[in-house]
Amino acid sequence: MIHFDVQGRIGVITLDRPEARNAINAEMAEAIESALDRLEHDDELWVGILTHNGPAFCAGADLKEIAAGNADGLWTKRGGFGGIVLRDRVKPLIAAVDGPAVAGGTEIALACDLRVASTETMFGIPEVKRSLVAAAGGLVRLPRALPPAIAMELAITGDTISAERAYHFGMINQLCEPGEAVDGALTLAERVLANAPLAVQASRRLILDAPEQTDAEGMRAASAAMAALSSTVDYAEGPRAFIEKRSPRWKGH
Repeated sequence: MIHFDVQGRIGVITLDRPEARNAINAEMAEAIESALDRLEHDDELWVGILTHNGPAFCAGADLKEIAAGNADGLWTKRGGFGGIVLRDRVKPLIAAVDGPAVAGGTEIALACDLRVASTETMFGIPEVKRSLVAAAGGLVRLPRALPPAIAMELAITGDTISAERAYHFGMINQLCEPGEAVDGALTLAERVLANAPLAVQASRRLILDAPEQTDAEGMRAASAAMAALSSTVDYAEGPRAFIEKRSPRWKGH
């Protein structure tokens, strides 16, 4: 159900349940959580990509599981729905989407830090069409990723939004042609990898925490992060590489 491939310092996690449109069942939720564990615990990996096999990124929850009374199994203790939407992570994760990502599929994409999507992609939280609510983050994260009026429209009509429109509003980072989402995500990952990994991780956390902080609180947190970095090897390597007019050789410590 899940494949994990290593490309340099990038861990590529592939959803592989195409016969069910990569819908989440208990086994898949546990597998995603395990894949994220591997990404987080491997010091040689600095960035992750979450992608899929088959024409759909993810159709959300497996409704057969819900009908059978197994809805709780789609949530893991640490990761929440799909083993990911509530997962506390350190390393950047990029969603590479090349097909429909609806309901929980949209919520999984929103749980990633960056998104690359092809023109074959559509997003949406159609739960209201089945007398459900998008309980895995869609109603919280969508208004941050889209203008509030557009997020409200999607939430109460259950309609989808095209990748082109999502890109226009800033929900996705890169729009690409069909079949090119993974390549686009790899290129984006390489841009991240050009930078010091500990500084990337600290900056990611500061961006995520910023909406809940005052300006002063955010700046104090950034100063604390800078102080923590000052004792690392990479902190000395950055200025040294600049002075020596060469590319930095990051160590990740």
